Amino acid sequence: MASNDPEHKEEEETTAAEDEDTGAQIAPIVKLEEVAVSTGEEDEDAILDLKAKLYRFDKDGNQWKERGAGSVKFLKHKKSERVRLVMRQSKTLKICANHLIIPTMSVQEHSGNEKSCVWHASDFADGELKDELFCIRFATVDNCKKFMETFQEVAESQKGKEENKDASTAAELLESLTVGEKKDEEKVEVTEEVKEVAPEKVSEVKAVESEKKEE
Repeated sequence: MASNDPEHKEEEETTAAEDEDTGAQIAPIVKLEEVAVSTGEEDEDAILDLKAKLYRFDKDGNQWKERGAGSVKFLKHKKSERVRLVMRQSKTLKICANHLIIPTMSVQEHSGNEKSCVWHASDFADGELKDELFCIRFATVDNCKKFMETFQEVAESQKGKEENKDASTAAELLESLTVGEKKDEEKVEVTEEVKEVAPEKVSEVKAVESEKKEE
């Protein structure tokens, strides 16, 4: 016996609609393709990787301003063996700091805080070189010590790299000067040969001309 209850009829219609298979397939509107993302760190090895919060000193406002919280790394290039410090924000991966570690750089504890340290650097995080004073704060004293020790070790290790670079630059300069001198010597020798040959050629020409006149 059929029920005249409106609610019961509505339930039966809903169940029938759910059981019905239309067989329709919905294709995605946009097909996303996998894209290889380069971080620029593929040719480098991480010497140290720690979580920290970075600050930079604002000279105009005479105060510290937060640059971001994330992972700070010392990256050593596989071929040149140069080392740079790179820090990215944990969520956006935006670069907070990006600079080379050079022999003249040093790091020191910040105002008696064992979890923080400061250093100067010519930073390239904003796409142009800027002289920055950085302060970095770690969650533990041990991490801060590791950072400072690694920083100093890297700076010391780069002394030889700078000396070798200067030596190779000087060698290239000397080589270019030597090549230039050789070319100048060759020019002088050729000029002298021309001077020696020239009189003979002139006399030969004169002799031919005189023979023609006699004929």
